[in-house]
Parts: sequence; C-alpha cells; structure tokens
Amino acid sequence: MGRIGLQLRATLENITRLRAEGEDFRWYLKLKCANCGEVSEKWQYLRLMDSAPLKGGRGSATMVQKCKLCSRENSIDILSQTIKPYNAEDSEKFKTIVEFECRGLEPVDFQPQDWNDYDEKTKESVGIYEVTHKFVKC
Repeated sequence: MGRIGLQLRATLENITRLRAEGEDFRWYLKLKCANCGEVSEKWQYLRLMDSAPLKGGRGSATMVQKCKLCSRENSIDILSQTIKPYNAEDSEKFKTIVEFECRGLEPVDFQPQDWNDYDEKTKESVGIYEVTHKFVKC
C-alpha cells in the first residue's frame, strides 16, 4: 500500500501558519481495510505519541488493529518528518501536510474543522474557513 499523503486546502484569514503541534495532536480519520474494504463507522484518531507493537516483533506503528470483518491485522504509521505547516501563502491551494505509512489500513476521510476567533491584540478577526482535503499516493 505504501505512503499516503493528506492534502489540505483552506482559506486563512489573518493567520500566517497552521500546524499540527505536539506529539498529542489528534489526526481524526476514517480508515478502510485494504483486504476486504470495510470502512470504520466511527472516527479514529492517530497521535505521534501512540505506538503499538506489530505481530511477530517486526517493530511498531502508530496504530495496529484487527479488521472486524476479515480479522486481518493492519497498521498505519504517522511519518513525523513529513508534518508540514499550512502557511498564509498556501491559502486556497492544496498542500500535503502529513504522510502516513499504510500497511493494510487506508485513510478515506479526514475530519477538519472550520475555526474562527477574534485577536484582541490586533483587533482583527482570525479564521480558517472552507477547509477541504484529499488523500494522494506519495
């Protein structure tokens, strides 16, 4: 299956940089079993701080789970070195913000959130709007 990148496109208002900060940042995804096609009903999250052993002592991955339908053990790993910020100059363009190493689990949906607030210091509204995404093979 290999590497799959998450591309984001958004409109940034008075924001210079959007980035997934910290090992506890949660990437909310819906995942599909590459073996049988079963898609998770609920949102699942991946965090850099999480690690589970692979069967047979072959290392570890961010998430290892057995498919409820076909019982195959699958895994997905966040590639930490691929996490990139989405900057003001990227606004309204697709940009890869993270890549996943997929072994049997394929991300099929991502749960972004529109966000807005007011910056008291600059006396301006700030926001992230019209968030869309797509997955691409890397």
